[in-house]
Amino acid sequence: MKKLSFSLSLILAFLVVTTSIFAGDKNISAKEFSSLRKANKKLIVVDARKATDYAKRHVMKAINIPYADLNKEGPVAGILKDANELAAYFAKKGISNDSKIVIYDDGSSKYNSRVYWALKYAGATDVSLLHRDMNKWKIARIPMTASKTMVKKGNFVAKANTSILAEMEAVHAASKNGSAILVDVRDVSEYNGTSERSDGHIPGAINIPYTEFLKANGSFKINEEIKALSDKAGLKPEKEIIVYCASSVRASVAYFALTNILGFKNVKAYDGAYNEWISVSGNPISK
Repeated sequence: MKKLSFSLSLILAFLVVTTSIFAGDKNISAKEFSSLRKANKKLIVVDARKATDYAKRHVMKAINIPYADLNKEGPVAGILKDANELAAYFAKKGISNDSKIVIYDDGSSKYNSRVYWALKYAGATDVSLLHRDMNKWKIARIPMTASKTMVKKGNFVAKANTSILAEMEAVHAASKNGSAILVDVRDVSEYNGTSERSDGHIPGAINIPYTEFLKANGSFKINEEIKALSDKAGLKPEKEIIVYCASSVRASVAYFALTNILGFKNVKAYDGAYNEWISVSGNPISK
């Protein structure tokens, strides 16, 4: 009877661990990813690097979604396509709304975070990030290949999640009356206008460079470190937060850190970002 009880305890413990690994949006380790690949044969693995990098070597069965493919053409660089266009693109890549998806990039956490945000905006329900660390991948025995992955069309229906998107009107309001906390995640030189790439920042915005959310190797810091960072900056979970950079690539890092690591529920990305802001005559800039 004792042996049976012990066996049942082991089974229950295994189920608890595997459920926590395999359910919901999160930042997963190489070891967790290796287990997930074996347990879920329908897993969608996304390589968010450039096509040329993907062609050289990528995770076996990974599909390639270069983050720049998600941008629409126009005078303002870096703005995402609309939800219908994104849905059609993702479906073509073999993704459905309820697919379990894991995304990696070059190890910077910028590009997989951007693709993550685009998928969540378009209507994906289960998306996680994986940091590219070849030493850890080797230990976890994650297989690599240069062969292109063949896919069948998915069933992705546009379900625009506007709750994570801030439009320019909302940014104006936050800038004028503090209705939300504006967070500029660009480099300090871009924020204060000493960089050739920038004349300054949106009035009222505070500066938290996106790198502050990451370790030196590009992986995300742990909860306690990010909480200390947010506390120091005065970010509060009950207050609406709008993050932006030049084109919302780097802002996606802050978005993921605040929502998935700290658990903040009211965070939005200003997708048009600094590039859109300065394209409109009369929009003020502070230094």
